Amino acid sequence: MPEIVIVGAGFSGMCVGIQLLRRGIRDFVILDAAESVGGVWRHNTYPGVAVDIPSSTYCYSFEPNPGWSRAFAPGEEVRAYAERCATKYGLRPHLRLNTRVEKAVFDADAHLWRISTARGTSGGTSGVSGGASGEEGGELEARFLVCAVGPLDQPKDPDIPGLADFAGKVVHTARWDHGHDVRGERVAVVGTGASGLQVIPELAERAAHLDVYQRTPIWVFPKVDFAIPPAVRRLFRVFPPAQRLVRLVTTAVSEVVMVLGIVHYSKAPFLVRGAELLCRAHLRRQVPDPALRRRLTPRYGFGCKRPSFSNRYFPAFTRKDVELVTEPIARVTASGIVTRDGVERPADTLVLATGFKILEPGATPPFPVVGLDGVELGGHWDRERYHAYEGLSVPFVPNFWMMNGPYTVTGASWFSIIEAGTTHIVRVLAEARRRGARRVAVRRGPHDAFTADMRRRMRGTILAQPSCARSNSYYFDKRGEAPYIRPQSGLHVQRRARTFDLDDYEFTR
Repeated sequence: MPEIVIVGAGFSGMCVGIQLLRRGIRDFVILDAAESVGGVWRHNTYPGVAVDIPSSTYCYSFEPNPGWSRAFAPGEEVRAYAERCATKYGLRPHLRLNTRVEKAVFDADAHLWRISTARGTSGGTSGVSGGASGEEGGELEARFLVCAVGPLDQPKDPDIPGLADFAGKVVHTARWDHGHDVRGERVAVVGTGASGLQVIPELAERAAHLDVYQRTPIWVFPKVDFAIPPAVRRLFRVFPPAQRLVRLVTTAVSEVVMVLGIVHYSKAPFLVRGAELLCRAHLRRQVPDPALRRRLTPRYGFGCKRPSFSNRYFPAFTRKDVELVTEPIARVTASGIVTRDGVERPADTLVLATGFKILEPGATPPFPVVGLDGVELGGHWDRERYHAYEGLSVPFVPNFWMMNGPYTVTGASWFSIIEAGTTHIVRVLAEARRRGARRVAVRRGPHDAFTADMRRRMRGTILAQPSCARSNSYYFDKRGEAPYIRPQSGLHVQRRARTFDLDDYEFTR
């Protein structure tokens, strides 16, 4: 029986494994349903996929990557970076790939987790699996359980009548079929979020005709993307402080926009207005038609929904062979899509750029997690509102932490968020070992105080503004609350991870 089971071999799960090894803790396994590491970057391979923040911030702080080829690294380079980290930091012997986690139940008498697994598949969700040997499944026991499945893991299909009746090819951006060629076809794309923004320009150049069905426009910044010269990459390799400086600057800019403009919107609304003006100016430069510009302009405040960067997205809509469709979809037929005005547009291939399941049962967490008194965590959150101490743990689920849980995401680099969560978890696990504890659970008082503080702080953010109701953002749950976001700075979160009182947890021997 391994002492610790980590579910998910993306960057979150790998970070936990790396830091455990650094602490001298080797009794753990990392489970993943896929046949390789990388998580979201193993699954998302659609044309044009790339990071949507500067590459300098998209790596572990302890493992900078001087080899990024562009300012915004393409997806295949990120996946290769994950593979290198798995090898360099000795994670391979701890990986159990191709094994899906079906359910986890805490045995209160034995103070351990009973984890049901099944054989994974190459198209399965990254967090729900394990087994480099391709195990058939069964039950796995562990003292401690860490769910490190990223939020962008389970593809979300749109709830459109007739979707199953479509006779052509249907593909989700998160499960791209590279064996299918759209050249010469009429292609329909549903969705204009971050994935749609990247794939639409690529499809526009390949398809005979492209229809883009937009429900909610997206705020788009100009993208300062360029090939990083070999001389600069050599400098980063031989003088790492230069790359750390670039990382510091790009992270600081992101923090200023997120923390001052979005988190502290009531105190600095001018920053949000400034971002909107920049995005509008970018749209005016690239789309001369005022009627088309109006349809591409968001009617919600900047920050209600994840913005992105692109220099190719808006020009795609100025092509004669691309049509932006803003009339709502009524249904899908065998041969195309019918909008509410009765117009049917034919399609050979239907591309679903409709994002992921996030704040809903079956996604957060991605498999049933049953704690004390038979309470299942996902169902509890859906009924009672999302909450977790420092975004990681809840009192009635002992010996369990969920990376990327409620109130986790800040304006910092995604890797900074991962590393802060890992620091918290590994501190508690090391303390449990020191005290010889068989059960560890966050105390109710600190948990409730943290949750109340997060909800109070959220009232001053842009996310509390009425315009956000029109954003169709995955930041929000079914109640209209935004527990996806943590209304604090990344620096604060990192400091808390290093300094929170370990006695906020109860350690039972």
